[in-house]
Order: sequence, then C-alpha cells, then structure tokens
Amino acid sequence: LNEWYWLAITVLVFFIGVWTSTIIEKEKGEDPPIVVIDEVVGQWVALLFIPFYSLKIYILAFLLFRLFDVRKPPPIDQSQRLKAGYGIMIDDVLAGIYANIILQLIFRTGLWS
Repeated sequence: LNEWYWLAITVLVFFIGVWTSTIIEKEKGEDPPIVVIDEVVGQWVALLFIPFYSLKIYILAFLLFRLFDVRKPPPIDQSQRLKAGYGIMIDDVLAGIYANIILQLIFRTGLWS
C-alpha cells in the first residue's frame, strides 16, 4: 500500500484505539496492560514514510520506539495525563514520532548504507 494509505489507516486505528481504550480504562483502570493497540499504532508511526524496509530497519524502528516509549522524554510523559483513551494512545504515537525522526535523519544524512 501507498504510504498515504498507511497514514490514513494509522489515523483511523488511532481513533478506534482512543474509543476502545476509553471503554476498557473505565472497566480495568488506568492504562490497562491488555490494551496493546497503542503499541501497534506507535510502531506504525515509527515506520511511516521510511524510504525502504528490511529486517534491520524493522528491528531498529522497534528498538527506537521502545526506547522512547519506556524513557518517556517530554512531552511524552505529560501526554499520558490526557483524559480518556487519548492518554493511553498519544504517548505511543509521540514515541513513534520520535523514533521516526531519528530514522529519517539516519536515512537522509546517509548514515544508513
């Protein structure tokens, strides 16, 4: 699929994630571990508009995403305080954006060869 379709699908799944996370959070408490749609969307964001794909790139994208997801540099840490499912979803989207920025810099500066 074209990258723009992936972006549209990612945005759609993000809003589905907000909706379902809001429902599950009311039932199970704050950021329940059974909700993983946020991780999926965050990983998709990390891979959006990457010039080419390989197993090494998938691994690097995953490691960068997890680094930012676990360490939570600003504003990722503050984003978790958003209400409803937005707090669950946004921190992973931001971690994906951070990972994507690093990957874009690696590719566009020629560090990846």
